[in-house]
Amino acid sequence: MSDFLNYTINGILLGQVYALLSLGFVVIYRASKVFNFAQGELMLLGAYSVWTLSLGMNLPPLLVIPLAFVAALGYGWLIERLFFRRLLGESVFSMVMVTIGLVILIRGVVLVLWGPIERQFPVLLPTMPIIIGDFLLPTNMVVGAGITLVLTVGLWYFFNRTRFGLTLTAVAEDPNIAISAGIPVRRAVTLAWMMGTCIATVGAVILLNGRSLNVLSADVAMAALPVALLAGLESIGGLLLAGAIVGVIQSLVAAYVDPRIGGSASSIVPYVFMVFILVVRPTGLFGWRHIERV
Repeated sequence: MSDFLNYTINGILLGQVYALLSLGFVVIYRASKVFNFAQGELMLLGAYSVWTLSLGMNLPPLLVIPLAFVAALGYGWLIERLFFRRLLGESVFSMVMVTIGLVILIRGVVLVLWGPIERQFPVLLPTMPIIIGDFLLPTNMVVGAGITLVLTVGLWYFFNRTRFGLTLTAVAEDPNIAISAGIPVRRAVTLAWMMGTCIATVGAVILLNGRSLNVLSADVAMAALPVALLAGLESIGGLLLAGAIVGVIQSLVAAYVDPRIGGSASSIVPYVFMVFILVVRPTGLFGWRHIERV
């Protein structure tokens, strides 16, 4: 029984890190109605920025983290400026296709600047697990769950209770009307992309702490995609529950099914969820009823 509870708790923690990465999807979608397929690549840029500042330039962690966020803000600003500013008011399909192109472009840029060699991501969080009785909890996942909770509460309040947060939602619904109403649409969308890149960088620090780093590290963010769909693309608070559901099932499958079949069924659990959600309930558990199909 203690093993089952251990797997369950670790699954919840993993799910909260998925929820953290999903916040990047939701923030950008809430502000621009763009589903960003390049969120994993934004995490990759953040990860290599942290590596460069920490191991490449030998800066202390107290400088690495803030400088990495400054770099992430710059990435978000540049991406919106170069690729999405001219597409304001265009069809959702056009903007989604640009994000798919970004996947290839960013991976190419990473290969040119840092090469294909596998690198060791710096250890910025404690590696010793937290032991509570019979439970063994990875410290980075516990920290990640705490950060996810704080960010989720903060972003929920921002989007639902502040004037500028409500402005972002209005911009996404109809940019042309928002412009005619005097809303600074371009500034709002730029802010959303900058927030998305910062969230992706936080996810990189937590997930890749002390692990290997290469171009394929971006794929881990795709496991967060089903969490965003399960919660609903407009839902921020729902990500906590959706992440817990996906994380727990994935953890239990890894513990009890994978050893029996000699495979890795747990790796496809999030994507099974994604297909099921899209077929049964495209708006997710807490998403708004209207949805645009691409």
